[in-house]
Amino acid sequence: MITIGNVTIKGDVVLSPMAGISDSPYRQITRRFGSAFAYTEFVSTEQLLLGNTKSLDMFRYLEIERPIFFQIFGSDLETVVNASEIAASKKPDVIDLNMGCSVAKVSHHGSGAGLLRNVRLAGSMIEGIRKKTDIPVTAKIRLGWDSNSLNYLETVKVLEGSGVSAISVHGRTKAMAYTGLADWNAIGEIKSKANVPIFGNGDVVSFTEALDKKKKYGVDLVLIGRKAIGNPWIFSNEPKETQTWLEIKNVIREHLDLMLNFYPSGDDYALILFRKHFIRYIENTGFPDEAKRELLQISNVNQFIDRLESASMDSRFLETSEMKNESINCETFMNLV
Repeated sequence: MITIGNVTIKGDVVLSPMAGISDSPYRQITRRFGSAFAYTEFVSTEQLLLGNTKSLDMFRYLEIERPIFFQIFGSDLETVVNASEIAASKKPDVIDLNMGCSVAKVSHHGSGAGLLRNVRLAGSMIEGIRKKTDIPVTAKIRLGWDSNSLNYLETVKVLEGSGVSAISVHGRTKAMAYTGLADWNAIGEIKSKANVPIFGNGDVVSFTEALDKKKKYGVDLVLIGRKAIGNPWIFSNEPKETQTWLEIKNVIREHLDLMLNFYPSGDDYALILFRKHFIRYIENTGFPDEAKRELLQISNVNQFIDRLESASMDSRFLETSEMKNESINCETFMNLV
């Protein structure tokens, strides 16, 4: 059990914040499967101050998602602090400052991982958010900008001095983006020296591995990102590979229904958004290629459901190969604001 300010966190594993993925419908599902709390997608503080409707909508959530962490990003101190007051008005449990997004459109403008090159500014942001909102503030960082600037210990020290309540660490540099292997030894080093809870993130592919990482490196909690897409079972001790097709299909239907309710529209918007989840749900299940191609082209919800139900499937997985390590990252934010 972890305490962040006055917020109690129970659990070992949590869904990592991912733009275009960790919206309310999927957060609801992963919380039910065992994710310890819920991170929103990251939201631009500049867009919040401009009153951008789509950005504000990314903070919609249901009470069952609590504890709920609102993740924000920005490069200007005044903008970040003032926008945090808007975020706080939506009653999150925690506000999280993104210091890890590696995408050039974000990091090269001083936001996201760009703050790793100006950790004093990041510290001032955290201090300012705390004073403005009186809500616990956490941060998500990387190990540094590149291999020549591994300033993670300095970053942690500055953030702790600014009153951060917890830090999640992606074990890569900005330059690595999502390539190579996460350095869990560095994450463990951070944990051994830190005075606040440390969450580890990077390359975890199963619930069992998450528990192993937690024990070996001493982190307080483990974040799972890409391997959780289409796989909420990863937050439980019942692997997706052990589920019948009927069980998988029921979760697909549940997720689609939540999307339709959350994104009410007269067109196929919710179904289009759902496709990136669907393709990962059926990955390595032996789902027929012809049916998959048809489903990815259907824009009518009723037709989609009918075709899904008519697909001929064995009750168990027909394939056992690992999921593809596709790069789902903060780039998709650009399509949401």
